[in-house]
Amino acid sequence: MLGNPTFEKITEAVSRIVERKPTRWWYGLFSVSVALTLMLVANLVYLFWEGTGIWGLNNPVGWGWAIVNFVFWVGIGHAGTLISAILFLLRQRWRTSINRFAEAMTIFAVICALLFPAIHVGRVWVLYWVFPLPNQMSMWPNWRSPLLWDTFAVGTYFTCSLLFWYVGLVPDLATLRDRAKSKIRKIMYGLFSLGWRGGNRQWKHYELAYLVLAGISTPLVLSVHSIVATDFATSLLPGWHTTIFPPYFVAGAIFSGFAMVMTLSLIARKVFNLEDIITPRTLERMNKIILVTGMMVGYAYSMEFFIAWYSGNEYERFAFINRAFGPYAWAYWIMVSCNVIVPQLFWFKRLRTSIPVMFVASILVNVGMWFERFVIVVTLSRDFLPSSWDYYSPTIYDIMIFVGSFGLFFTLFLLFLRYLPMVAMSEVKGVLPQADPHHSHAGGHQ
Repeated sequence: MLGNPTFEKITEAVSRIVERKPTRWWYGLFSVSVALTLMLVANLVYLFWEGTGIWGLNNPVGWGWAIVNFVFWVGIGHAGTLISAILFLLRQRWRTSINRFAEAMTIFAVICALLFPAIHVGRVWVLYWVFPLPNQMSMWPNWRSPLLWDTFAVGTYFTCSLLFWYVGLVPDLATLRDRAKSKIRKIMYGLFSLGWRGGNRQWKHYELAYLVLAGISTPLVLSVHSIVATDFATSLLPGWHTTIFPPYFVAGAIFSGFAMVMTLSLIARKVFNLEDIITPRTLERMNKIILVTGMMVGYAYSMEFFIAWYSGNEYERFAFINRAFGPYAWAYWIMVSCNVIVPQLFWFKRLRTSIPVMFVASILVNVGMWFERFVIVVTLSRDFLPSSWDYYSPTIYDIMIFVGSFGLFFTLFLLFLRYLPMVAMSEVKGVLPQADPHHSHAGGHQ
């Protein structure tokens, strides 16, 4: 925290963003996001009417962009729980300025992720078949299918993340309730703050609940993307049937999630003048995590080639040679450049602390991580039978649905910035020197 701000200054800096009228840039971005979301809805309606034949799916590549986008968005959602839960349990105080961003990002990213397997089944009106519900056909889900495991893993992760986010919001919602000037705001914030008064007993129960939810959420970070990785690893296809996928996917998810948090927090930090709260030191630490996880991802890429060579399986070897030098070599080398080479910039302190460099690097990392999933899926265009080889190309509907999912994500995120405190005020105050009862300086407290 820069400048040793008082409690009152932090409350004012965060609350004024919610209490004042939105700026022009907010309206501009919100208009674009809503337009993209409407495009998504229109494409989904057409998809439900026509079926998945409007996508670029072909015989070797049966999953296409839907599974690519699903894994991408689930990965984006990982940093939220990691920053909030794991760093909280490890008592890392620097997390307090960015954890609310990250938690919100998790919720919205998982909503976008859930969209893709839902529409990929084709007949979405029977999607409830994935749940173990009694029905007149006596049909039960296939418990051996990793797609069913996805339903439970991602659903559980979303539920815990939502509860964790909401519990953390309660003290700050009470602050907004006490400052509210309109009756509607007072009622709404009062309703969701659950009668919070800030008494000792309430704080005791709150901290216990937050700790328990952090403890529950922590293993979910590892489990949910491991299960997504198992979707691929349980198949018998060359390039997919490998035990490195779960740790490789988890490292990649944290890598891309931190990059997305970096992008969003840099924009919000500049636009809302939060430079004193989201400090360069916090950003530098995030860059170090991006560097470490980027090297883990690079190690996984090299190990895949080693295992393919060491296995002696000619199909396995061909799968990886085809990735690097086949018709999708352009996508493979974009992936390697963005995920392996770009993070190496953060070895240098000057680049690690440069705002423009970290902003561009965070975007490139997310581009690279999307291409990682793209490469894994579309290199199936050359499978066991050369007679079935084909070049997968997305259609305009694939592209519009993917772009529209960004519209949905940013619409939800901009609404979050408008109506909820984007920084966890109560947690930031808790790490200030004044929070120590033995501190000599008595700051104002609201």
